Amino acid sequence: MHTTIAAKLINITAAVLTGTALLFGANAAHAANKIVARVSLSQQVMEVSVDGRPTFAWKVSTGDRAHVTPTGSFKPTRMHEMWYSKKYDDAPMPHSVFFSGGYAVHATSAIKRLGQPASHGCVRLHPAAAADFYQLVETFGPANTSIVIVK
Repeated sequence: MHTTIAAKLINITAAVLTGTALLFGANAAHAANKIVARVSLSQQVMEVSVDGRPTFAWKVSTGDRAHVTPTGSFKPTRMHEMWYSKKYDDAPMPHSVFFSGGYAVHATSAIKRLGQPASHGCVRLHPAAAADFYQLVETFGPANTSIVIVK
């Protein structure tokens, strides 16, 4: 049910931003419909802004001491509703949004570990949050999405 409501809200937000862009011209269209997902490694949180407006804030798990999560600014390179890790024994990676090689934002079943480093370098989210983020990227497009990972 949460995913259905969130998907409807995401689609409504997309429609409103598109309508606003059409009302105010091409410059507004360029500014609208931009998603920025900012991941803080020190705080273990991902804050998502749509058109500069804070929209979501979720706990994450990023790379542990033995596995680094890359920092920098990235664009999604590919998306898979369900992916299985080629490197880690076919581990399931639902709602994967890949941003650098084998690194992705994706769902985890290890919900109790959210808020602390625990992954092999990926950015792991609660399944509902991962589904929402995947829907956002799918709706607004990878070209209009930035994933920014900071220390």
